Amino acid sequence: MEQRKNHIVIFVTTGNEIEAKKIARVLVEEKLAGCVNFYPVTSVYRWQNEICEDAEWQLVIKTDEQLFSTLSARIQDLHSYDVPEIIALPIVNSSMAYIQWLQDSLQKV
Repeated sequence: MEQRKNHIVIFVTTGNEIEAKKIARVLVEEKLAGCVNFYPVTSVYRWQNEICEDAEWQLVIKTDEQLFSTLSARIQDLHSYDVPEIIALPIVNSSMAYIQWLQDSLQKV
């Protein structure tokens, strides 16, 4: 169980599929993420005192918590939003085989 403690899932939204795909590929190529899924979503949010509703793309990024700072900085470099959503949640439980694969796919920390 100790092995699972440091693995996280990060949620990021982008304005379009091209940006989602670019961020996903860079994170996996640079071994900051083992896997990134992305899919279309509709977001309702407050921005600059207005309620907005937009079509966006949700990224679900699997990584190690120790890579969060580097990964977050990289997303901010690549992202078009002034304030991109970058939210991390712990992976509470998972198959050991998946966690081993994830760890083997990432930069050594």
